[in-house]
Amino acid sequence: MISFIFAMDRNGLIGNNNEIPWYLPDDLKRFKKITMGHPIVMGRKTFQSIGHPLPGRENIILTRNKNVSFKGCMVFHTQEELLEYCRNQDGEVFIIGGADMFHLFLPYVEKLYVTKIDQEFSGDVYFPEIDWSLFQLVSKEKGRKDKKNPYDYEYLLYKKC
Repeated sequence: MISFIFAMDRNGLIGNNNEIPWYLPDDLKRFKKITMGHPIVMGRKTFQSIGHPLPGRENIILTRNKNVSFKGCMVFHTQEELLEYCRNQDGEVFIIGGADMFHLFLPYVEKLYVTKIDQEFSGDVYFPEIDWSLFQLVSKEKGRKDKKNPYDYEYLLYKKC
């Protein structure tokens, strides 16, 4: 099953110059907890912005460049190859970014783990247009606001109808 996990501001912004425009340590802990033990899929630029494979997860990179390899990662070169791989997995496979990956796999996603930040940030990358009527909100939880997590935010879980 393909799932997306991402954070966005109130305007759908998800990135700026290949980085996350905010810092929410509680959201990063949640990301780790949810994805631990599952394959995570990202584009090359997202992997390069992270800088290393995330431990405890199979790190998968989709890139058109057939001449690259990334230590500790599986690499796929076509969407079809990657979809076939995902279909053969027992549990969830998480798409973690960037926007091109979300756009590419939008027709196949079954669950959306969304952190919605009630703030506007500057940036250059937005989550793709989505027909939210195809998804049902399953759970909603307010995130903790404190010195380390300075924004109002909530965790939303959607399942495809």
